[in-house]
Amino acid sequence: MEVKTSLLDNMIGVGDMVLLEPLSEDSFIANLRNRFDHNEIYTYIGSVVISMNPYRSLPIFTPEKVEEYRNRNFYELSPHIYALADEAYRSLRDQDKDQCILITGESGAGKTEASKLVMSYVAAVCGKGQEVNKVKEQLLQSNPVLEAFGNAKTVRNDNSSRFGKYMDIEFDFKGDPLGGVISNYLLEKSRVVKQPRGERNFHIFYQLLSGASDDTLKKLKLDRDFSKYNYLSLDSAAVNGLDDAANFRTVRNAMQIVGFMEDEVQSVLELVAAVLKLGNIEFKPESRCNGNDESRIRDKNDLKEMCELLGTEQTVLERAFSYRTVEAKQEKVCTTLNVAQAYYARDALAKNLYSRLFSWLVTRINESIKAAPKSRHKVMGVLDIYGFEIFEENSFEQFIINYCNEKLQQIFIELTLREEQEEYVREGIEWTNIEYFNNAIICDLIENHQNGILAMLDEECLRPGTVTDETFLDKLNTICAEHLHFESRLSKSSKFLTDHSLPHNCFRIQHYAGKVLYRAEGFVDKNNDLLYRDLSQAMYKANHSLMKQLFPEGNPAKVNLKRPPTAGFQFRHSVGTLMRNLQTKNPNYIRCIKPNDKKASHIFTDSLVCHQVRYLGLMENVRVRRAGYAFRQAYEPCLERYKMLCKRTWPHWRGPAREGVEVLMADLTVPAEEFSYGRSKVFIRNPRTLFFLEERRRQCLQDLATLIQKIYRGWKCRSHFLLLKKSQIVVAAWYRRYAQQNKYKRIKSATTVVQSYTRGWQARKLLRELKYQKRCEEAVTTISAYWHGTQARMELRRLKQEARNIHAVTVIWAYWQGTKARRELRRLKEEARRKHAVAVIWAYWKGLKVRREYRKFFRANAGKKIYNFTIQRIMQKYFLGLKSTMPSMSPIDKSWPVKPYLFLDGVHSELRRIFHLWRCTKYRSEFTEEKKAVFEEKLEASEIFKDKKALYASSVSQPFMGDYLEISKNPKYQKLNSAMDEKVLLADVVNKINRANGKGTARIFLLTKNSVVLADQKTGQVKASVPLPDLTSVSVSTQSDGFFALKLKEGSASAIKGDFLLSSEHLIEIITKLHRTGATAADSEQLNIDISDEFLVQFKHDKVCVKFIQGAPKNGNSVSCKRKNNRLLEVSVPSTV
Repeated sequence: MEVKTSLLDNMIGVGDMVLLEPLSEDSFIANLRNRFDHNEIYTYIGSVVISMNPYRSLPIFTPEKVEEYRNRNFYELSPHIYALADEAYRSLRDQDKDQCILITGESGAGKTEASKLVMSYVAAVCGKGQEVNKVKEQLLQSNPVLEAFGNAKTVRNDNSSRFGKYMDIEFDFKGDPLGGVISNYLLEKSRVVKQPRGERNFHIFYQLLSGASDDTLKKLKLDRDFSKYNYLSLDSAAVNGLDDAANFRTVRNAMQIVGFMEDEVQSVLELVAAVLKLGNIEFKPESRCNGNDESRIRDKNDLKEMCELLGTEQTVLERAFSYRTVEAKQEKVCTTLNVAQAYYARDALAKNLYSRLFSWLVTRINESIKAAPKSRHKVMGVLDIYGFEIFEENSFEQFIINYCNEKLQQIFIELTLREEQEEYVREGIEWTNIEYFNNAIICDLIENHQNGILAMLDEECLRPGTVTDETFLDKLNTICAEHLHFESRLSKSSKFLTDHSLPHNCFRIQHYAGKVLYRAEGFVDKNNDLLYRDLSQAMYKANHSLMKQLFPEGNPAKVNLKRPPTAGFQFRHSVGTLMRNLQTKNPNYIRCIKPNDKKASHIFTDSLVCHQVRYLGLMENVRVRRAGYAFRQAYEPCLERYKMLCKRTWPHWRGPAREGVEVLMADLTVPAEEFSYGRSKVFIRNPRTLFFLEERRRQCLQDLATLIQKIYRGWKCRSHFLLLKKSQIVVAAWYRRYAQQNKYKRIKSATTVVQSYTRGWQARKLLRELKYQKRCEEAVTTISAYWHGTQARMELRRLKQEARNIHAVTVIWAYWQGTKARRELRRLKEEARRKHAVAVIWAYWKGLKVRREYRKFFRANAGKKIYNFTIQRIMQKYFLGLKSTMPSMSPIDKSWPVKPYLFLDGVHSELRRIFHLWRCTKYRSEFTEEKKAVFEEKLEASEIFKDKKALYASSVSQPFMGDYLEISKNPKYQKLNSAMDEKVLLADVVNKINRANGKGTARIFLLTKNSVVLADQKTGQVKASVPLPDLTSVSVSTQSDGFFALKLKEGSASAIKGDFLLSSEHLIEIITKLHRTGATAADSEQLNIDISDEFLVQFKHDKVCVKFIQGAPKNGNSVSCKRKNNRLLEVSVPSTV
């Protein structure tokens, strides 16, 4: 069964201020303090939520809490902001009523966090789905972007919203979000140029300098040091609890989720950097011949960098800071600006640039989150706007803010009374008029079109002649002197002449929240919000992508001589539109209060809270709610809560709920004037009646609890007794079983012992018989064994004797045969020696005979034969030796055996030549087409660079790979590979040399049959594509560096930005492939290779000389490139030993 809870259960203090008794300002503050001390930060005033800022995290915003308040009645649970958000969402979804949630309070009270909680709750309880989740994520992520650009650290709040925000969230018929529209009001743009002591500029400036990468800051020409920028206050640059670097990453991610393109984000950051640079521009006076002073820029470096960021000409902006052109009908008058006017123009430009950028951001976010224009949408508006402000010094900004709060208070009272009246009429209860303070007279004092303060301020700004804040104050003193809510020392009313708390240059307005003293100084300038037309036109001429959208009035073709509308007029129009929008929706209110000025938890300052309660009109709100009936509740939950107070309704009432409530009230004898019956609710006039019912219910619940305890204890004792009885039976049964088992075991053990003794006696008897039988058998066996042993030994002796006799005969026979053999051997050896001696003697005799016979012929032919024989043997030995010492089959092997004789010199060289030709032929026959192409490239590289480029020698042993990046396989370059229509012949990373500083930027170098492509290494985006016919020549040095220049044909489309100066580790391969590809292309001329230590490179409109020198190694052995002047780049190459 579901447990029913209520606002009144376990209540700390009073959860709804309407029920507070007695009602006074002290009891109101005491109740807030009591709940705040117990971490109850939310309190109701009827349907209005009061939110106290705890200045710490509380475990009341978890997903479990979201589910707890989902689809629950507003008063069913303890006060919470989720209850109001759920009530508004269900009314929009189920009853088709457009809703608005108005969040008000002073700076630091938690308005921004309250709006985030409302949006996060709605996002959590609405529908799911991929498209719905995307819309919800975009709506939620719009907050970090707007907070970064519109929030700042103040003395009261570390994340104070310095603009008003109203967001309309659009839903479909199912209650799923479709999109939204954001409106912003009165950005505090004066903060851009000046911040009060202890406060910071807008967050984005500090986040950019802290969180951006070094490369990003370099592109934006910024430095991380806050002290280098005049627009950034240094005393509060670092804030405890704020991580600017992490928040910058969050903002970048949020902009990506919302739908900002990367180039849009870069454009926004460029404008933020331009504002910082603009603050560093300083002016100095310069006397003219006519005696007037004019301003001149002191240091033009910041101006130059700002112009580079905005893409505008420096001279145009410099002139706009020194001169002002005034147009009247057909005349133009050019006047010089002095230093003070120049600083005013600079600050005006900075404020306008930032405020218009902020408005563009809101418009861009609206484009991303807007719903498709289909059928009618349901709308929930969330208004997060500045609260009533009373400072020591109040100026135009506080006047405008307090005017907006007057209008909100007026609509709050009107809508609250209207809601009360509608409910009374709906329920059939008689409506009585309620007395309350109507602040329409204050609103009329400010916004009246004829005699209102804003109208007089606009009239004073548009009036010709000398206009100052003093003339404006004089007009107020003349026209508003008799108004009851206007006070001034200089007015016609004499009662303020001696009021020393009212300075002469100030006026005081008695607002609904109290009296506020305004200093008239600055009202006219801030209302004018004037930006010189020269500056607008200079901004319009800029090449930046956003400038023409931000400064449309600078278009020379659309010059409008009418003065732009004043800030007060624009804000009054925006407030009027907002009020008309709010009046069409069902309002829901969140009143935010901060407990202390120290931004610390657990501290409750009574005076500060009392001040906020007064100017928020909370006591007035309670009195309005209590003027009729203080409490009302539907019949069903009322009967469900109090039915135990009457025997006729307890425990179940079978009839209609209203009749049950009537029976209940009659039984309790509640006076008839204390309550009234509506159509669906019972209305209770006095909180004492409700507390009487609660007290009776509490007593009844105690009696019911006692009865439940009695019944439970009786049931528990009976259950315990029955359990003991059942346990005793089980224990007895187990014990009897255990005793019988033990008895059986004893009998079984005795039987086993008797059986064992009997079996032992029988076994021993049988053993004795078996042993006797065994001994008899062993005796017979022993006797038989002895007899057989005697017989065997006798036979053995006989056999041994016979064997000895046979062995003796064999030995004697062997000795005899050996003697005979040795005698025969000696005889045969003697016979052989005699035959050998005869043969030797015969050979000597025959030789002597032959020599005598042929002596006369030998001397004539022996020399020639011996010579031919010797030559033949030498040649045979030479060829056999050459065969064993043959060199390898490599064509580059230059070794060859040493020649053994001088007369073989020609043969030796010829054989070496023939062998080398044959070896090369064999080597070439093994070539593939790819290998052949590589060697042809090597050969062409030799023809181009040999003895001309020092780097060539080290490249000979390195194979030409071509695709060093594996662009077709590497997923990182998949997008770049798909963009190439032709086969990539070479892909490598090169460094593109910057003319300005000589430093290199990594680029991907791609060579195809028809073009050369340079792409960004990180993103793969194509930066330049040069057709080969547009390439006229390539210039390199004679040194060992990797620099080369691609010179383009003049007048071609590729030569707009000039030639390319590149550096690569594979220079030889790149130039060779360029030369071969250019030579094979049908429509291109032969590519010229210029090898020189000094050549010219065309950079846009200038020609720069690149000079190569030898120097000592620096930073290792790397080549360094430095800019000597605008016409010379010097490349220092380490000298090689």
